[in-house]
Amino acid sequence: MSIRFKMAEVQPEAYKALFALNKYVLTSGIAPLHREMIKIRASQINGCAYCVNAHTADARKLGETEQRIYLMSVWREAGNIFTKEEQVLLAMTINAWNRIGVGLNMHPDQL
Repeated sequence: MSIRFKMAEVQPEAYKALFALNKYVLTSGIAPLHREMIKIRASQINGCAYCVNAHTADARKLGETEQRIYLMSVWREAGNIFTKEEQVLLAMTINAWNRIGVGLNMHPDQL
């Protein structure tokens, strides 16, 4: 199945608003690796293969280990693998981009 439509073309103002939110998060003081952890967890929750693929690759570039990436989906059962701060981030994960990726039927092979 192919992408349903390109949001940036069909709803450019909504797309710009999401980018503005993303820009704000970049200035929030959340460490880059923690931002990727949030993105990975949101992608797992929403079942967005496109985003899981993209954000796990980005996390690896920032030094995240394969073990921790594999365990993010079951972080509550992972014991001491994640710090208390990381556990809070994973517990409070919110999302917006994944809802779009899933709704538009985006897949990793469409990079």
